[in-house]
Amino acid sequence: MKKDQIKEGRISNHSRGLGTVTQEMVLARAREIALINGRSPHHLSPADVAEAKRELTGEEYQEPAEERLPTSERWDPEPGSIPHEAIVTPAHDEQTDAERLVEEGISEAEHEQMVEGTRESLRREK
Repeated sequence: MKKDQIKEGRISNHSRGLGTVTQEMVLARAREIALINGRSPHHLSPADVAEAKRELTGEEYQEPAEERLPTSERWDPEPGSIPHEAIVTPAHDEQTDAERLVEEGISEAEHEQMVEGTRESLRREK
C-alpha cells in the first residue's frame, strides 16, 4: 500500500450496512472463517479472530516487528528505532464508494459460496 493511501473498513456485510464493527460481528465472521478452513466454528483460533477483524475493519496484515528486522539485529540488546515517514491521510473520495461496494459484494459472494459449499459437503458426509 502506498504511504498516501489508507484502506478504509468495509461498508457492508451480507448486503447490510456495516456501521461500527462490534465484537459480535468479528466473532461471527471468525466462526465462518473457521468453518471454511475445516475447523469447528465453536473452537476459534486467535488467527481466525484476527483475520475476521482485518476483513471487517479493512486493516492490512502486518508481520510482527521482530520478524521485520534482519536476523542480525533481532538480538540487539539496545535496538534503535527505525525512522519512517508519517502516513498522509487523503480526503475522502465519494466516487470510489460505489467501486468499493461492488468489490465488497464480490468478496462477500465468494465468502458465502465457500461457507455454503463447506456446509453442503459436511451434510453429504453425514
